[in-house]
Amino acid sequence: MMLRIRCIAALVGGLFCLWADLSLAARTVTDLAGRSVELPSEVNRIVLGESRYIPALAILDGDALPDRLAGMLPDFEMTDPGGYAQYLKAFPALADVPRVGHTSADSFSLESVLGLGADLAIFSLEGHGPGARNKMLIDQLQRAGVVVVFIDFRQNPLVNTPKSMALLGEVLGRQEEAQTFNRFYQRELAKVTDVVAQIPETDWPRVFLHSRLGLHDSCCETMVEGMMGHFLKAAGARNVAEGKVPGVSGVLNLEYLISNPPDYYVATAIGSRKYTTSESDYSYVMLGAGIDTATARASLAQATDRPGLRAVEPIREGRAMAIWHHFYNTPMNVIAVQALARWFHPEAFSELDPEATLAEFYQRFQPIELDGIYWVRAREPAE
Repeated sequence: MMLRIRCIAALVGGLFCLWADLSLAARTVTDLAGRSVELPSEVNRIVLGESRYIPALAILDGDALPDRLAGMLPDFEMTDPGGYAQYLKAFPALADVPRVGHTSADSFSLESVLGLGADLAIFSLEGHGPGARNKMLIDQLQRAGVVVVFIDFRQNPLVNTPKSMALLGEVLGRQEEAQTFNRFYQRELAKVTDVVAQIPETDWPRVFLHSRLGLHDSCCETMVEGMMGHFLKAAGARNVAEGKVPGVSGVLNLEYLISNPPDYYVATAIGSRKYTTSESDYSYVMLGAGIDTATARASLAQATDRPGLRAVEPIREGRAMAIWHHFYNTPMNVIAVQALARWFHPEAFSELDPEATLAEFYQRFQPIELDGIYWVRAREPAE
C-alpha cells in the first residue's frame, strides 16, 4: 500500500512539473517585430514608449487602467491634449505617472525607467518613442530585467491592430478582452472591405490626403505607404501621391494638385482647444475630444482658405473632408476607414453608420464617454 501511495505521489509530482513547464512555455510570445519574448510571470509595472497607447490598454484593463503604469512618454498630452484631458479627468492618478522623456526616442531616459522597477516596456515598431531600430536601448533594458515587446498601429495598421491587441491581451493576462475586441474590429472592417472588393478600381475616386494641415507653411505633407495611407485603399480610393511620394510620407507639390486635381481632399486634424488663440481663430483643423461640428467645420474652412490651397478644385467646390489625425495610432482606426468609405462611395455604403460604430466603441471598450466628433465634411450632401 505504501509503495502504491509513493508511486501515485511521484506520478502526481511529475504531472505537476510537466504542467509547470507547459505553463512557463505559454508565457513566451512573438511580438510585432518578430522577436520571441519570454514574459515575466506577472506584469505589474509597465512603461509605455508612447502614452497614446493608453486607449488601447484601456480596452483591456478598463477601470484598472492606471494601476500598472510605472512610466510613460508625454506624447499623449502633448499631441492630443483634448483626449488626454478626458482620461486625466477619469483617472487623476495619470498625472502622477512619471514621464520618462519627451516625445522622441532620443529623449527616452533609460535611467528613469530602471529606477521605476518596471518589469515590462511596450514600444512601437516606429513612432514618437523608442522603436525596433533602437537595439542598444532594448538590449540595455533586457539586461536590466525589463522585458520589451513591440506592437504596431502605424506601419501596417489594419493588419497589425488585431495582432497587437492579441499580443497585449497575452502580455497583460487579458486574452478574453482582446478576443472580444478583435471580433468587433474584424466585423467592422469587413463591412468595408467586403464591399470595396466588389467595386472596380476604375470607379475608385482619386484622393489627396493632406497630413497635419496647418503645421507647416509649405504644402503639402502627405502619407502613402503607412499610417493613414492604408486607410484610403481600404476605403476604396486611389491615393494621388502613390508613385510620386516614396515611402511612408513626404511632400506632394501644390502645383501638381492644382493642375491635376483629385476628386476628394482629406485633411488630417491636429487641432485642440489648447492651440487656439480665440474661439474663431484656427491655425489647425479642430477635431477630437471636446470639439463640436460647428467648430470643426469652421476650422476646416479657415485652415484651407490660404494662398494656393484654396485653388485646389475639391477644396474650392466643397469636396473636402477632415479626419482626426490620431486615428492612425489607435485601435479606433477601423472607424476612420468606415467614415472615409461612407464619403467616397455613398451609394455602396448607404447602410453603413460609422457614427454608430464610434459610439459602440466607446460604450463597450472605453472607460470614458464619447465627447466630440472625429471627422467632418466641408459640406453635407443636403447642403
